[in-house]
Amino acid sequence: MASRLARNAAGLARLRPTAVRPALPSLTAYTSVRPSSTTPSVPAEDPKVKANSILDAIPGNSLVSKSAVLSSAAGLSIYALSNEYYVVNEETVVAFCLISVWTALIKYGGPLYKGWAESQNEKIKNILNAARADHSQAVKTRITNVEQMSGVIDITKSLFAVSKETATLEAQAFELEQKTAIAAEAKSVLDSWVRYESQVKQRQQRELAQSVIAKVTKELENPKSLQQILQQAVADVEKIAAGKA
Repeated sequence: MASRLARNAAGLARLRPTAVRPALPSLTAYTSVRPSSTTPSVPAEDPKVKANSILDAIPGNSLVSKSAVLSSAAGLSIYALSNEYYVVNEETVVAFCLISVWTALIKYGGPLYKGWAESQNEKIKNILNAARADHSQAVKTRITNVEQMSGVIDITKSLFAVSKETATLEAQAFELEQKTAIAAEAKSVLDSWVRYESQVKQRQQRELAQSVIAKVTKELENPKSLQQILQQAVADVEKIAAGKA
């Protein structure tokens, strides 16, 4: 068995490329270096709790199944290493380091990210709840305002009736105003005609009086006419005196 492993190792060494790879530091150098100061913020875990968490991480429902899984994994690893299906080299160290780093990030950074994400979700949830509450309050206020304006239709109808009546009254007042203006204009025209006729009559009477006076004056200038007038006057006086006696 040992001779076969040696021959396989020699054959694989001949098949591998002869490029010089940088020597990696031994694992003991990393394991021997420890931090000089401990972080007081990380609490010490209980070994029992840690052991239970490791056991819970192994697939299986009972200790027997978990033991079988571990035994199978160990057997497969030994078989792969013994038959050189898998060779531990620097890629394995790099993969182990990456897995360790990602594991540490997930273990320690996961809760922090979870807390931050939950706080952000809570913040957004509070903002949305506040916006929904404000919107609901605005809708309720609008509904209240609309309910207060429920009598607008009746008020509008009454105002329309009043405006219609007002327009009718204004039309009647305008018609009466026009009639009054026409009557006043007609009265002024009639008054002017009355004044004109009065002036004409006064002029005619004055002319008639003047003509009568002129005629009487002319007749008085005649002696015969004066004699007749005196006789008529004497006769009238005698008749009046006889009537009184």
